[in-house]
Amino acid sequence: MNRSEIQHVLKECLSTIAPGVDLDTIEPSADLREEIELDSMDMLNLVIALHKRLGVDIPEVDVPRLVTLEAATDYLEGRVSQ
Repeated sequence: MNRSEIQHVLKECLSTIAPGVDLDTIEPSADLREEIELDSMDMLNLVIALHKRLGVDIPEVDVPRLVTLEAATDYLEGRVSQ
């Protein structure tokens, strides 16, 4: 799975958590918790959705690495290729 495909899956998962938000207008380095008002439960739901879609385990300690689109894509790219 390439970077573009991973980012597409990430945005699909985020769109189920924050419907109505245009993720294409968010800067890749912007903090998602602030930009689309994700709380800790939303982040947990994101981890679960990513696990289901990509089959990757994301330990709780790594959740802070998912706070921006860019960082999350980087992290997932490394996890999917393992």
